[in-house]
Amino acid sequence: MINILNFFIRHKSIIYKLFLIFFSCFIVVYLFPREGKFKYEFQKGKVWQYTTYFAPFDFSILKSEKELSDDKQKIIESFNPYYRIDNNIKTNVFDNYNIKISEYFSDLNNKELYDSLFAYGKSILNDIYKYGVISANELKPDRSEIFLIDKNVEIPINIDQLFDPSFLFSYISNRIKSNPFIKYKEAFNDICFELIVPNVFYDEKFNLEAQKSSLDQISLSRGVIRKGELIIAQGEVVDEEQLNILNSLRMEFLTRDVDTSSSNWIVFGYSILMLLVFSLLIMFLYKYRIDIYNDNRKMTFIFFNILLMIILSTIILKYNPKFIYALPICITPLVIKVFFDTRLALFIHLIIVLSIGFIVPNSFEFIFLQMIAGIIATQSITQFYRRANIFIAVSQILLVYLLAYFSFSIIQEGNFKGLELIVLGLFILNGLFILFVLPLIYIYEKVFGLVSDVSLLELTDTNSPLLKELSDKAPGTFHHSLQVANLAEAAANEIDANTLLVRVGGLYHDIGKLKHPNYYTENQSGNKSMHEELSPVNSAKLIIDHVEDGVIIAKKYNLPSRVIDFIKTHHGTSVVYFFYKKHEELKDDNYSKEDFQYPGPKPFSKETAILMMADSVEAASKSLKNPTADELEEFVEKIVSDKMNENQFDSSDITLKEIETVKNVLFKKLVNIYQLRIEYPE
Repeated sequence: MINILNFFIRHKSIIYKLFLIFFSCFIVVYLFPREGKFKYEFQKGKVWQYTTYFAPFDFSILKSEKELSDDKQKIIESFNPYYRIDNNIKTNVFDNYNIKISEYFSDLNNKELYDSLFAYGKSILNDIYKYGVISANELKPDRSEIFLIDKNVEIPINIDQLFDPSFLFSYISNRIKSNPFIKYKEAFNDICFELIVPNVFYDEKFNLEAQKSSLDQISLSRGVIRKGELIIAQGEVVDEEQLNILNSLRMEFLTRDVDTSSSNWIVFGYSILMLLVFSLLIMFLYKYRIDIYNDNRKMTFIFFNILLMIILSTIILKYNPKFIYALPICITPLVIKVFFDTRLALFIHLIIVLSIGFIVPNSFEFIFLQMIAGIIATQSITQFYRRANIFIAVSQILLVYLLAYFSFSIIQEGNFKGLELIVLGLFILNGLFILFVLPLIYIYEKVFGLVSDVSLLELTDTNSPLLKELSDKAPGTFHHSLQVANLAEAAANEIDANTLLVRVGGLYHDIGKLKHPNYYTENQSGNKSMHEELSPVNSAKLIIDHVEDGVIIAKKYNLPSRVIDFIKTHHGTSVVYFFYKKHEELKDDNYSKEDFQYPGPKPFSKETAILMMADSVEAASKSLKNPTADELEEFVEKIVSDKMNENQFDSSDITLKEIETVKNVLFKKLVNIYQLRIEYPE
């Protein structure tokens, strides 16, 4: 037992690699279809290079997308809508009629005449409600024939047979004009106007279900090809009809039930192929990248990326094979190149494309498209940390996709009619998905512990030209920035935010003070303040301008936008409180509170929110004189609470729990700075 354990320990690296190979192979084979694969490749307008082909079994000829679309359109155009009648409304109308007519003719002493009027009015109502009453807004245009649902019975009628209340006055007039009751026309008109209520309604839900049911009954096939029937002869050019028949046959191969024995052989075949593919990868790494081969973490990262793309492909193919062109396969070689090198990126791309090529329709077209796109992807970016290069690379990849698809369509159709706008849209969507490579790299950095963001690391160097200038011209601000960076980094570490990013943000957030360094307290020497010669509003404007000045300086030195975000947001929309209070004391109505407010925006991420808290606490702590631990705790609580009350964190994704954690970290750090001992209760 000990010998076995020692064996595993000594050979754990090899055992783990074998595990990766077999596990990956198992996942891929499990996801691959168990059905038989049509062994012939064909395209419209291309010569059939294989032997004369006869139907191996009976199968139906599937309709083309255009034929199905035409069938659906015909059903929609010929569909007669359904209306539901409510007989309870009619009953209520007649019940109310008995009351109304007695009210209108209460002064009539002639019972015989009253009975005649009663019967005549009732006959009018019966005629109106013979089929039903419908309001104009319930009518659906361009449909003369409808179905009336009465007690779950469908009655076909003409839409004109329903009564429209808007024609009530003219109907009563025409009905009574030659009648002995013409003198009572106004009374009947008023009675009917009060009583007539629509009782026929368009049933939206029922119509949708009925229309869907009709569409679902559309036959997907037209005609049958019998076993042994000639499909295409060798050397014959594939035309539209033959293409449709061959596609129908291929779908039959993919969907027909396969017996257990055949299914097992298919699995066995896939297993051999995938073992070969993954073994080639291991051999390549062993020969050309031994450093990666010896690092199981990096090996896991590579296999994960391969599996991820294959898994996504199989899911898409089961849903809709056409959507495979929206899958950003080129994102994988970009990621691999960032962390390793171009040669490995291209090799892994080749493995992914060949693996997916087993199961995609038109595999030659797919492999060709993806290979040339992958070559462009790996060759187009040399300096990945330059973000503009990503957009250039995506544009190049998209252009290659479109040109290749354009070429294939012309070859197959001999004209431009084969171009499908949906496929072009899928390629554009593919390009947009590739842009996700930036956050994906960040995710991989965190998950696999890989480092690629060299630009951020370089910016943490305090000997960089910009930070050196800040140290020389504004030493107080430089020291403040270092303190803020340390505080923010510690807080970010506690809530699993991006510590490197927040540290860089802390170092550069106040570089705008380089323009007027002597107007800030931390850089002043002596007791006299430069603001004594300025009005409160001018002083406030000078202080506020350090944000915009910082953005300008940052752009001049080509700082990343993520760093500039810290400069813009570290004060949010807060007020320069000291000078605003001085302004209030002067009682000057020429300026408002907005003139003393930072332009924003507010922090919109965890990192920027952390920096705001760290900056506010660190700056305000300079006013404390020999504070106790309790005073420091209250001080941090007040500063952060004020920011929360100002809704400064509303746009960020930081939680209340995380804010509490940040406050605790800031408090502990201040305690260390002031070298205080926390008094614990007895």
